[in-house]
Amino acid sequence: MRNILIYIILLKVLLEINRNILKASYFYFIMNKPELDQYLQPTEFLDFDKKIVKSIALKVTEGLRTDKEKAVALFNWVQENLKYNALAYYPKIRGNLKASVSIRRRQGFCMSKAITLSALARAVGIPARIHMVDIINHKISQKFKDFMGTAAFYCHAYSELWLNGKWVKATPVFDRETSIKGKFYPIIEFDGEHDALFVEYDQNGNKFVEYIGDYGSFAECPIEMIDEIFTEQYPKWYNDQLNFSDFKPYNKNEKEALSLKK
Repeated sequence: MRNILIYIILLKVLLEINRNILKASYFYFIMNKPELDQYLQPTEFLDFDKKIVKSIALKVTEGLRTDKEKAVALFNWVQENLKYNALAYYPKIRGNLKASVSIRRRQGFCMSKAITLSALARAVGIPARIHMVDIINHKISQKFKDFMGTAAFYCHAYSELWLNGKWVKATPVFDRETSIKGKFYPIIEFDGEHDALFVEYDQNGNKFVEYIGDYGSFAECPIEMIDEIFTEQYPKWYNDQLNFSDFKPYNKNEKEALSLKK
């Protein structure tokens, strides 16, 4: 009889604990829903309301059940199917940053690939946004530094995806061809649970990426801010004074872009 009473008491305690957990989860969801709603909407640049974006999102995630599985599949698709092209962003042409344009061209750079991944995630109901930072890639060649006029990449972008109640960071910028040719190791892999970003040091202890500035997270691409920063930091780029003759492309997309410039 005593054991039965103890069992009943323990059962009541467990039920009360579960009730409190459910209550806390409910209030957390209600409090965060308005914030998350803005990361589920189509925008000028995250234009998943366009058929080409929505169809890719549905095709890539077909048969997948969880947001984690879908996020990983979308990351892998953007990383490999949008080939890296450092010349994909021409100043003052807003369309180059749209997800629909990047998917149609099958190429992009850090900003456009982060925008595309975030747009695809929103298309399948995963809240997503973009985060912008300034970095120095210590593995780029001296010729590339001379080409750009600086070793810094301003407004480098990556995606933030809302998975299992938290924001998870993911940068799908370099496809494997570019990573191997540029020796940008380790190649970024995303598991849907842990942040997948450039690391400070590679596996041999050499400097890889240094983070030197942080602009925070955005529901939409902050194009005016980017224009202002690029005008100041990349005067050659914005005044169309870049010297393409010495630029060594990392893949065929950059070769094609160079041919258009000549």
